[in-house]
Amino acid sequence: MKLVCSQSELSTSLQLVSRAVASRPTHPVLANVLLTADAGTGRLSLTGFDLSLGIQTSLPASVETSGAITLPARLFGEIVSRLSNDSPITLHCPEGSEQVELTSLSGSYQMRGMPAEDFPDLPLVQSGTPIRLEAEALVKGLRATLFASSGDEAKQLLTGVHLRLDPSGLECAATDGHRLAVLCLAHANAAVEGDGGEPFAVTVPARSLRELERLLSGRQSAEPLSLFYDRGQVVFLWADQVLTSRSLDGTYPNYRQLIPDSFSRTIALDRRTLVSALERVAVLADQHNNVVKLSAEPATGQLLIQADAQDVGSGSEALAASITGDAIQIAFNVRYLLDGLKAMACDQVLLQCNAATTPAILTPVEGDQFTYLVMPVQIRS
Repeated sequence: MKLVCSQSELSTSLQLVSRAVASRPTHPVLANVLLTADAGTGRLSLTGFDLSLGIQTSLPASVETSGAITLPARLFGEIVSRLSNDSPITLHCPEGSEQVELTSLSGSYQMRGMPAEDFPDLPLVQSGTPIRLEAEALVKGLRATLFASSGDEAKQLLTGVHLRLDPSGLECAATDGHRLAVLCLAHANAAVEGDGGEPFAVTVPARSLRELERLLSGRQSAEPLSLFYDRGQVVFLWADQVLTSRSLDGTYPNYRQLIPDSFSRTIALDRRTLVSALERVAVLADQHNNVVKLSAEPATGQLLIQADAQDVGSGSEALAASITGDAIQIAFNVRYLLDGLKAMACDQVLLQCNAATTPAILTPVEGDQFTYLVMPVQIRS
C-alpha cells in the first residue's frame, strides 16, 4: 500500500473514527483503526469499530498501490495531529509487511500494525429500502431529546432515543423515568424511494446517536441521510460517512399515555428570564438535593422560585407570569427543569400541571412541537 494525502484531512478523519475505537478492547485489533487505500477510486477509507458502534469515513488520496492495514488508533492519531499541516503525508506499507512508514516534510515515523484480515467486518446492512431523512431535522430531534435518556445501564432500553417514523414525519423521544422529552418533526422524511409509507420505529443507544449528531453537525450538506435497519443493527449513511450501531431490544414504553390530556393550571413565562432565575437559585439548590419550589399566585401574577438549603441558606426569585387556574405550590429537581428549557429555542414557554404530585409539562408557546414532561418532587410541608 502506498499513498499520499493531506495532513489536515487525515487528522480530521482520524479524530472522527477514533470515537468508535474501544478504550478497553477485548481483542488487540479493536484498539486499531482500519486503513483501506483504493487506487481505483483514489480514496483512503478509515474505520473504527468497537463491536457496538462503528464509524467509517473516507478522504481523497493519490493512491499508487491499493492495500489495507490496521494501525494503533491513539498512536497514529497523535503522530498525524502533530505533523505539519502544510506538508502532505506519504503512507507506505510494503506488501506482506505489517510495518508502515509515515513520511512528512519534517521527518518519518515507523509504526507496527496488524493485518486487515484480523479486523471485524462492519455490519453494513444495506438490504431493503432505505429510510431517507433530512440530516438537519434529525440533528434537531437528537439535540432535543438525547439529554433526557438514562445513564443507568440497568435500564437498558432507556439508555437510548426512540426514533419513530411515519408518513407525517419523525418523532424522537427519550426518558429516564423521571422526565420525558418528545419532539415531533413534520416533513423530516426526504423523498422516500419506493413506497416507504410504513410506520417504522427503532431505539438506538444514546452514545451512538451523540456521535451521529456530532458527525452530522460537523459538516454542511443538503444531502439526505439513509437509514437501514435489519436484525438489531442500524446503519446511517450520509455523504461519504457511515455510522453503524446495534439497536436496543425490547418494546419502548408507551410514553404518549404519560402525557395528560388536559390541565387545570397553566403558567406562561419568558423562557430566558425563567432560565436565568433558575440558574441563580440553583446555586443554593445544588447544596441540598437540587430541589426548587415553584409557587404560582394568580392574584399577584407572579411565580415565586425558592430554594432552601438547610444550614447553608435560602434564596428566592419572583417572575412576572400569566397564570390561569388556582394557586399551586410544586417542587422539581432544578437540573431537570433547566435541561428541558435549554433544549427549547422559543421566547415564551408554558408550564402546565394539574396538581403538585402529578406530571408537569413544559412546551414552547410557538415553534417546534416539543413536549417536555417532568415529574415533581414530593415535599414535606
